[in-house]
Amino acid sequence: MAVRHRLIERSPEDVWKILSDAERYGDWVVGTSRAELDEGLWPEVGASLRYEIRIGPLTLHNRTVVRRSEPPSVLELEAHSGPLGTARIAMELRPWGEQTLIILDEHPLRGAGGALHNPLLDAAQQMRSRAMLARLARLCEEDEGPSRATPGRPRPRPA
Repeated sequence: MAVRHRLIERSPEDVWKILSDAERYGDWVVGTSRAELDEGLWPEVGASLRYEIRIGPLTLHNRTVVRRSEPPSVLELEAHSGPLGTARIAMELRPWGEQTLIILDEHPLRGAGGALHNPLLDAAQQMRSRAMLARLARLCEEDEGPSRATPGRPRPRPA
């Protein structure tokens, strides 16, 4: 099981804005490319995205479905990875002052992924989750949307 957290220098509403943009899914989910809306209105419960994941010469066609959505604080997804089974990806956005503490919990749910689950795969998942949260933070903090900066004072930029 991979549980990671990250402090993002934006409000939960600003972070939710990025999470709820289906076209930006591939920008923060590691390995994902060519994401497109499959069904419903993202991120409403039951909505889904189709996308590709490239691992070297291998291309997997996957689908992710929204299982729980409570804007702007909870988004839970089920990622369908063909023969590997499915994974639960839960994101909780907690206000932390004027910022957001995001907690990401990702683990195998069904199929071969659960049967093959081991400490080595956990370590790899931890690295992937860390990279994913870093990408999400960068997108949120670089976004030109609403800011928590005081009027007349520039918004901090990531180093």
